[in-house]
Amino acid sequence: MSISMLMMYISFVGMFLLILAMGLIVWSRTKLRGWFSGIITFLAYLCLISGALIILYVTFSGPTR
Repeated sequence: MSISMLMMYISFVGMFLLILAMGLIVWSRTKLRGWFSGIITFLAYLCLISGALIILYVTFSGPTR
């Protein structure tokens, strides 16, 4: 597997984490209440931060050969 393909799959993981974070935030704010909502929100923000860091890494790592 080439480096370019690996970076593509890593970026897909980052995009998936961002979409998952969006869905979890909406779900926890509309459907959930109490401490369970807080746990899901915390998990969503972890997904958001890790997805953003992955996308930033892929973007700023530059082109591959």
